Amino acid sequence: MKATRPPAARTVPTTLRTLQVRAGAGDRRRGQILVPGRAIPCALGAAGIVRAKREGDGGSPRGSFRLLGGAYRHDRLGTRPITALKLRRTDPQDGWCDDPRDRRYNRPVRLPVPGVSHERMWREDGLYDVVIDLDYNRGPIRPRRGSAIFLHVARPGFRPTEGCVALRLQDLLRLLRRVGPRTRLRIL
Repeated sequence: MKATRPPAARTVPTTLRTLQVRAGAGDRRRGQILVPGRAIPCALGAAGIVRAKREGDGGSPRGSFRLLGGAYRHDRLGTRPITALKLRRTDPQDGWCDDPRDRRYNRPVRLPVPGVSHERMWREDGLYDVVIDLDYNRGPIRPRRGSAIFLHVARPGFRPTEGCVALRLQDLLRLLRRVGPRTRLRIL
């Protein structure tokens, strides 16, 4: 008598290949990230999704972007979020250059940077407690085409971002478990 094998267990991929972001009906500043079996609410830029992103326009850029890794606030989270992405601890000297006149435009900088417009990555409002860098305007970097486009923590009530995609902290931490360096975020 021949032994039979049990049916192979269905495996669920741990790394999602694509995350789709769509604007909500009736409010272009809010949307959803679509993952298999779930729609996660998110905040978008105040101008909604835009085709031709410009620095300061408040738009979330339309396109497909890699997740380049990111940072987290160890003092607030306690432990590193579980993810296949590269994450590092942020500190009070971390910044991001948003000054199109500077050669470091759309790149991380160490603070202080006198006379150069920048964002602080160490924020008291919690928006960057977890922040994932999207590869928007990264190769080549073009001045005035937009900078600091991230996946990060949403403001209360999903108030609009300046062009990023933002989620509730618990949703972002859950999503990070399913993404990796090959995941693409498609803003449609």
